[in-house]
Amino acid sequence: MERNVWRTSSRSGSNGQCVEVRDRGVEVDVRDSKAPDAGMLRFVPAAWTAFTATLKAGGLRP
Repeated sequence: MERNVWRTSSRSGSNGQCVEVRDRGVEVDVRDSKAPDAGMLRFVPAAWTAFTATLKAGGLRP
């Protein structure tokens, strides 16, 4: 992932319910693409990697 650039998931549809991610090296930022100025979540890289691996494995389902 290129650093310091906001990216939208390639799996995002056209329904407007997307998140954007930015890798800053020391932290990974996540924000709502519809409200980019409303704030963001910040993850340390290891936590982001664990979170995305859990999602890819089908975890965190209701």
